[in-house]
Amino acid sequence: MSDETNETSEQSPEETTEGQTAETAGPVADEVPSSSQAAGEDTPSAPPADDGEQAPAVASTEEEPGADASDAGEEAAPEPEQERAPEPVAKEEKKDVIPGANLEPIAIEPDAPELSAEERARLEAEEEEKARREAELAAAESESVADRAPAKMESGARFLATGKRKRSIARVTLVPGDGKFTINGRELAEFFPRPLHQTMARQPLTVSGYEGNVDVRVRVHGGGISGQAGAVRHGIARALTEIDAELRGDLKRRGFLTRDARVKERRKAGFKKARKKPQFSKR
Repeated sequence: MSDETNETSEQSPEETTEGQTAETAGPVADEVPSSSQAAGEDTPSAPPADDGEQAPAVASTEEEPGADASDAGEEAAPEPEQERAPEPVAKEEKKDVIPGANLEPIAIEPDAPELSAEERARLEAEEEEKARREAELAAAESESVADRAPAKMESGARFLATGKRKRSIARVTLVPGDGKFTINGRELAEFFPRPLHQTMARQPLTVSGYEGNVDVRVRVHGGGISGQAGAVRHGIARALTEIDAELRGDLKRRGFLTRDARVKERRKAGFKKARKKPQFSKR
């Protein structure tokens, strides 16, 4: 009996230690993923646990960073949208601002040569003479229009004249009326769309003061638009001298009674135009 008790006593400590180690193996294996125990205390190496026990621990450790990454991605996603939103507004504001608008202009004085006293006096005299001539012309025009009263015309009277310019010929008829102007059966603005030609045709009537006192009927043919406008002006000026002979001086001074003889020069044989020669070619 003493021998059996000794064996049991000898075996009991081993079994107890094995039992303790088996019981403690579970919590040790569970505590392996913790970072504090892995980096800190020196613990005795534990026996490897079964595959079934390690799988959930590894899976849990692998899933945690993924979840954190997904959470971090979801949280970080709206941040760039909030930061990028004000960028287009800033660019639009820059486009509206003109570069250099806040800069003050610098007055650059040209380096003009200094004039002598004689040259300055000559320039001043020329400017005074030019201003005097312009004032005289303006006064003459105003006097001719304002001071001269239109002559009285009998009802049914007709005054005929012919005007010419380049290849155009205009036959003008003036009758007492209220200022109606027809050319070839059409209104003046319809026949001459350009204001320049309309003004040219009305010039003799405006200067003499007969613009609203006579009706003008014109038949014109030949040439172009500019030539026809000049022919109409020439014919109206001639017809006005038939109404009032005193208008001749004013109309002559302005050149309305003189036929403008300037025409296009004809082309010569061997030339491309009137005076343009063909290009020289050596070979």
